[in-house]
Amino acid sequence: MNTTIVGQSLPLIDGVEKVTGRGVYGVDVRVPGMVFARILRSPYAHARIVQIDASKAEKIQGVHAVVTCNDLPDRRVGLALKDEYVLARDKVRYAGEAVAAVAAVDLETADEALKAIQVEYQELTPVFDAREALREDAPRIHEDLANYQQSAYITRFIQPIPNSNVASHIKLRKGDIEAGFLQADVVLEDTFYCPRIHHCYMEPHAVLAEYTPEKIAVWSNGQRPFDIRTYMADLFGLPMSKVRVINTMIGGGFGGKITAKLEPIAVALSRKSQRPVKLVLNRQEEFQGFGGAHSAWVKIKSGATKNGKLTAREMEVIWDAGAAADLGVSVALLAGVVGASGPYRIPNLKLDSYLVYTNKVNPTALRGMGMQQVSWAVESQTDMLAEKLGIDPIEFRMRNALEEGDRSATGEVLESVSVKECLKKVADAMEWGSKPKAANQGRAICVWHKFSAPATTSSAAVKVNADGSVTLLTGSSEIGQGSKTVLAQIAAEELGVSLEEVSVISGDTDATPFDHGSFSSRVTHHTGNAVKFAAEDARGQILNLAAEMMQPMEITPEALDLRDHRVFVRSLPDTGLPLAEVALAAQIRYGKPILGKGSFRGQGSHRLDPETGQSNQPAASEWIYVAQGVDIEVDPESGVIKVLKLIGAYDCGKAINPLAARGQIIGGVMMGVGLSLYEEMHYEDGQNVNPNFMDYMIPTISEAPPMEVILVENPHPLGPYGAKGIGEASIVLIPAAIGNALYNATGVRLRELPLTPDRVLNAIEAKR
Repeated sequence: MNTTIVGQSLPLIDGVEKVTGRGVYGVDVRVPGMVFARILRSPYAHARIVQIDASKAEKIQGVHAVVTCNDLPDRRVGLALKDEYVLARDKVRYAGEAVAAVAAVDLETADEALKAIQVEYQELTPVFDAREALREDAPRIHEDLANYQQSAYITRFIQPIPNSNVASHIKLRKGDIEAGFLQADVVLEDTFYCPRIHHCYMEPHAVLAEYTPEKIAVWSNGQRPFDIRTYMADLFGLPMSKVRVINTMIGGGFGGKITAKLEPIAVALSRKSQRPVKLVLNRQEEFQGFGGAHSAWVKIKSGATKNGKLTAREMEVIWDAGAAADLGVSVALLAGVVGASGPYRIPNLKLDSYLVYTNKVNPTALRGMGMQQVSWAVESQTDMLAEKLGIDPIEFRMRNALEEGDRSATGEVLESVSVKECLKKVADAMEWGSKPKAANQGRAICVWHKFSAPATTSSAAVKVNADGSVTLLTGSSEIGQGSKTVLAQIAAEELGVSLEEVSVISGDTDATPFDHGSFSSRVTHHTGNAVKFAAEDARGQILNLAAEMMQPMEITPEALDLRDHRVFVRSLPDTGLPLAEVALAAQIRYGKPILGKGSFRGQGSHRLDPETGQSNQPAASEWIYVAQGVDIEVDPESGVIKVLKLIGAYDCGKAINPLAARGQIIGGVMMGVGLSLYEEMHYEDGQNVNPNFMDYMIPTISEAPPMEVILVENPHPLGPYGAKGIGEASIVLIPAAIGNALYNATGVRLRELPLTPDRVLNAIEAKR
């Protein structure tokens, strides 16, 4: 299909606002009479709350409200399992858990009030290691787990084990695992570890809530405004029409702003104080209250024949859930089972994924949704198998790669598969096998797949104004990924106008249609389709009306086209009407304003057989494929790894905006470099001890390697113009690629991230 705007590298439509400081972020929102909030957090990882006395705090001049669990409904909340409270009730389960909150005239007064709140605790025995938490004699973090309610949306794949610390145990069984290993000439077994890392979004969580008898208004930088509305309405006993959630400009999310932990606290404070309440976290609170990505232990056993065919794979993945399941249930399912075995044909599989409670703040979804943890193990062992068999690692991958029409681990028939194409493009770009290697330099290429969120819904509306300009309404959130621009390009393409003539209103639950939000690479595919369908609806109305206006010519709508602000007859391009004339007539003359609507629900199902993990339905809306190659240099005296170059091929289906796609890919690569070489959340007795950017290391522009981005356009049959979501694919392979290149350079194999200089140097010295 020939397009004029879709496929063009156009600047982001909100870019000028951001770089000039005109964008209104959560911290910038102000309303008359607002007061400021602070949260009191538990100093203990596991303790009974004996009593809370806030009377002294309430008497401090300038304090407008203090709230505890008694100011909120006595009910558990949670995205998946209802396993936590907005403010701790009876018991705290991690250091940093919110116990009370204060609203005051300024932050200094609020901090003074926090110190005046007296909380009596009775300490309990904690457990911090997920492997220890699996033991039968481990302290129980959730004694009433068997009776917890589950979310209606994702209840079908949560499998808690009563009287344990296992929030969910997901299984996959395919073929005969024992027979598969007997067929193998080589069997390898290893355990790999990936620690917690933080999202490190530039902008912290920020909420402003105003509670009035007529309505609750919440300004939030959360990634799912409609889910926040549903949550607030349900929690405070109001119809959804009485709750409005408005997205501010969002300074990054990466999954860390999906869970609405702050919004109910701000609303409760506003209700009690009768004032608008603003709650903004500092960086230390971000690390205390939001747990980043799940640490994971991945035990993997794989078998292959001497001619390089995989015969069996057995995996056990233990995810540290922290004190609440949250979106860990999705990670445990989609990364721990559905995608864990990699983009390979493996006839015999046995996979067990455990989401395990510990006494630490709960992690949540993070860009990649757990795939980097499992690919770190699988792709490291893939190179090890190839070496053991004496087969080139790229050739070994090619011999086992999934192809069009193959079945996935869960049984779905795959389409739009680009594993081999991505591998070949990277190998060719790196001149694999022919380029000489200098001393202390290593290289590697890995390949993987990434799912997009299954079974979620988007809707959109398109208004064509009297002058032919377009207003697009979408409930999705722009979190820096360029979605406003991509969606505007789709609308402009369908309606024959320029990008500059499309205005986008997004993330306002009173003004925009429903959307599940921005997460798991879903917006381009899901919301993009909804926008395309809405624009097609509007386009159809325009053509029908234009055909009527062009009478007495016997013109049918099917004979007309819409491009460059004109409706014209295809066979007679000079015969037609300006779009503005048709749009004005629709409003004034015919009383039929042009308003298109569209919706889309992605394919995919959570209905996997609980014993086998098999299904006759797709497990994901789409699969995105990626191959990445790295050249590195290792300093043998210091252990420092320097990434010399990184080349990647990314199956985006169709790049709606190649410039934006490349920007997303480069950002994901840098996050991958960070988790590979620098990043780790350190804990002592359940307390995070590096909650700042002095002690928690992230890469800067100085560590950015030269990159080559190859966009592979293998259209998906259900994507808008064939497009797939590309925002997460570039992070998932970096650890394995760098780890394999480290082995190639030095002969040392590390199984724990990050690959810090001390770990590398110790391994090199041990090898000597």
